[in-house]
Amino acid sequence: MAEIIRMPRLSDTMEEGNIVSWLVKEGDKVSPGDILAEVETDKATMELESFNEGVLLYIGVKEGPVPVDGIIAIIGKKGFDYKKMLAEAESALPAAAKVEAAPAQTEAPATPAPTAKIASAPIEVVEANYITDRVLASPLARSLAAEKGYNLEQISGSGEGGRIVKRDVETYIPSESLAVSNGKQATRALVADIQYGDAPVSQMRKVIARRLSESKFGAPHFYLTVEIDMGNAMAARKQVNAHPDIKISFNDIIIKACAIALRKHPAINSSWHGDKITYHEEINIGVAVAIPDGLMVPVVRDTDLKSLTQINAEVKDLAGKARNKKLSTEEMTGNTFTISNLGNFGIEEFTAIINPPDACILAVGSIMQKPIVKDGEIVVGNMMKVTLSCDHRVVDGVTGANFLATVKGMLQSPLMMLA
Repeated sequence: MAEIIRMPRLSDTMEEGNIVSWLVKEGDKVSPGDILAEVETDKATMELESFNEGVLLYIGVKEGPVPVDGIIAIIGKKGFDYKKMLAEAESALPAAAKVEAAPAQTEAPATPAPTAKIASAPIEVVEANYITDRVLASPLARSLAAEKGYNLEQISGSGEGGRIVKRDVETYIPSESLAVSNGKQATRALVADIQYGDAPVSQMRKVIARRLSESKFGAPHFYLTVEIDMGNAMAARKQVNAHPDIKISFNDIIIKACAIALRKHPAINSSWHGDKITYHEEINIGVAVAIPDGLMVPVVRDTDLKSLTQINAEVKDLAGKARNKKLSTEEMTGNTFTISNLGNFGIEEFTAIINPPDACILAVGSIMQKPIVKDGEIVVGNMMKVTLSCDHRVVDGVTGANFLATVKGMLQSPLMMLA
């Protein structure tokens, strides 16, 4: 008997996975729980785990892209003649799922071929190999080494093929003489993670490029900007954070205000599907998180039903998972509206590209002190600009303006969120 392992679809946007490396080779015995390979998807880098007992008879692709449902490998009894079964499985594949096969193993003794069973192996998010011409290390190990100022060339790897993994960096004890006497080496250690020249495009970056190009050039964008006086919101936040067990951010307040406004303006909480517009009952807000490989958008579900402290805790948890590439597929899908906040980076104002399938995205800038007129007098105001990007196929100008007016009203009078 033998089982065919295929590339599973791990998200609604995934069309292919990229084989980064195999941790076993043809002819190796594998058991349930063994890691077969590292696979990069459009969302994260993951491990392909075996749920079968047997021998790895065949590897479909040594490294590189594999379409969803493409044949990755075959696991079965030693000596099993898998070639007839493989040919039948490949002939049944649609053209989009076919891949160029790896060189076949040496001819095995022929035995009757049993009926094949297809198994899509579940996977978990973990660190993957990052290969250069100098050193073999996982991205997490590189990031940790750069943070600690370690030179990767001085660390011994305990991973497959001598790769450096997280535990190697954590247990590494640098030589004091090297750390203080060799200025060049210390400088090199600080920039060890920078790679110059051409670099292959990751699956995540490919999908970001494709989806945002489709959004920008497929959906007719228009933009609405308002300036909001955040003075009362700042005072309310200060009062809440005075409690020793409660901490909320400005972003939490903005998320909550948008969630309530979306309930009042359902046309904003919608999606374009060509021949229909879907008005979503649930309000699931995506929060853009920057990571080294690009941008991830974890989703806070049923946002309007959650308190500020619940939103704060969930956003922190999701952002941490995003940076460590440990988000599940469910945590990255289902968004009905997105917020991108660059306020912490000193950006006063910007426009964002709509995150499909949403109809709108809100770009949030910094809170800036500037002179404003209040009650006929010039005073110092704490002003924040937000820009709503709208898909004109779904949302009209007045609809977007009314939504922003509601958001502005709630942020300028935070007690309205309790009404």
